[in-house]
Amino acid sequence: MQAVILAAGMGKRLKELTQDNTKCMVKINGVTLIERMLRQIDKHNLSKIVIVVGYEGQKLIDYIATLKNLKTPIVYVDNPIYDKTNNIYSLSLAQDYLCAEDTLLFESDLIFEDSIIDLLLNDPRPSLALVDKYESWMDGTCLKIDDHDNITAFIPGKNFKYAEKDEYYKTVNIYKFSKNFSRNSYVPFLNAYIKALGENEYYEQVLRVITMLDNPEIKAERLSGQLWYETDDIQDLDIASSMFHPDDDEKVASLQRRFGGYWRYPRLLDFCYLVNPYFPPQRLMDEIKASFEVLITQYPSGMGVNALLAAKNFDVHQENIVVGNGAAELIKSFMESQNGKVGFVRPTFEEYPNRYTNDNSVVFAPENPDFSYTANDIINFFDDKDINTLVIINPDNPSGNYIPKSDLLHLVDWAGERDLKLVIDESFVDFADCKDSTIIEQSILDANPHLYVVKSISKSYGVPGIRLGVLASGNVDAISRIKKDVAIWNINSFGEFYMQIAEKYKKDYATALDKFRTERQRFENELNAIDGIRVIPSQANYFMIELTGKVTAKELTKKMLLVHDILIKDLSTKAHGEYIRIAIRNTDDNNKLIDAFKSEVC
Repeated sequence: MQAVILAAGMGKRLKELTQDNTKCMVKINGVTLIERMLRQIDKHNLSKIVIVVGYEGQKLIDYIATLKNLKTPIVYVDNPIYDKTNNIYSLSLAQDYLCAEDTLLFESDLIFEDSIIDLLLNDPRPSLALVDKYESWMDGTCLKIDDHDNITAFIPGKNFKYAEKDEYYKTVNIYKFSKNFSRNSYVPFLNAYIKALGENEYYEQVLRVITMLDNPEIKAERLSGQLWYETDDIQDLDIASSMFHPDDDEKVASLQRRFGGYWRYPRLLDFCYLVNPYFPPQRLMDEIKASFEVLITQYPSGMGVNALLAAKNFDVHQENIVVGNGAAELIKSFMESQNGKVGFVRPTFEEYPNRYTNDNSVVFAPENPDFSYTANDIINFFDDKDINTLVIINPDNPSGNYIPKSDLLHLVDWAGERDLKLVIDESFVDFADCKDSTIIEQSILDANPHLYVVKSISKSYGVPGIRLGVLASGNVDAISRIKKDVAIWNINSFGEFYMQIAEKYKKDYATALDKFRTERQRFENELNAIDGIRVIPSQANYFMIELTGKVTAKELTKKMLLVHDILIKDLSTKAHGEYIRIAIRNTDDNNKLIDAFKSEVC
């Protein structure tokens, strides 16, 4: 068995990184792609490694010569017209090697875990195309496969149909060719294909032709969770560097620092960020899809129209509500306009205190195991404090502590008597067991101009990708100021369209919340049955959990990500103890987390 690596390309999409280097000499976590690949191959005692070079070929050859302790012989094949040809020509230059020996074929811009080579070598089938279930981050040739691993169709990028994406597998661009397959099928078809269609084609097209034969000889080898990534541009390098970071602690930290975008990570299950698992319904999604082309090609309305849409959805007056690019935009605008001291309860949602100075912050920290507190606890603590503004998250994040509406209105009255600005963030209040819990009501706002109510539509309604939040208040001057502070087009057309149609789906929303409450209770019961954890009761769509066994929050967070591909939130620095926070997702996802906890916590 030998290896062939195609490394002649120019890597133009990496721009300045490949101005004077071949693509495979780009570094990820301090190691070039080619060195990583060569050392992975070198472990398997192959007869030789054939590298087809082209762009900056001599520089690549000289660089590989500096790599120490590579025991596998390396031979080079030069593609002198790399700038006028594509990889079909590069592979044709190595055809004599293909016909002489069984071959592992690699493209040089790949990064992958070691087990992928083992998978191919341990499979007794002589010729294999390595494939993975299609994900949205993948680009290039896809396949369709039957139950017997036969390749039934090759789908080039121009023929890709998104309606059929669930049927697709992506070629990983790693293959195993037996010498007989190369000699009797692949190389003859390769030469015929080049003769008919030229040298500026892709070698996968030859496989497409071969799979049309009655006995094509090559099968698909499906990955089952093994990591790989193709590095075409700087975004790919960024993703790959976090996926394959050699230091486990830094790998976890680098993923946490991304604050989202986790659809780019294969099989990662996000229990860190908080959404509604049962909303929106498919019909709402289909309605947005039906207007996709219009929404992506036309401007959204300005702030005035979108405030009107928000007013319609929350049944308040237009002058009493402002729409934000997520609640975070409104929090920033509001907090940066405050003066004097601001009261906070901690641990809490850090977006508010992070937008204010510690020197002007007054903090109430509940001294009980559940971090619970009542409206009276807040009043008793802050009654003699010199504060101008008080921020309350209800339910609180991360504890899930909930103040009932009647008690919250008592707090509103107290703040009015003290002439305090009171911010109530009710982003998670719809998940509470008490269904009439919102205080975004026109009568309440009119009677309490000192009250500011924030709500994240992204979190409550399960649409974080369209970034929507609102702030409502009886203080129309303050609302007007925030409207002037944010951009006139601060939300996009998808967010506007969502608000345009959301009212039609109120019954679906209520049904989703009922379903959620049932699942939350089931999930809590299952979690409480696991030794080594204590679930803090929550009225939100997350649980704060104390780890009572030997495993620390940092250790568990790392194990959940590295072993189980599950992202959770480590609260050990936020709550000063061994605490984590987990989202409440749907039943299937929650069961996966339960199984992972049982193996790591018990």
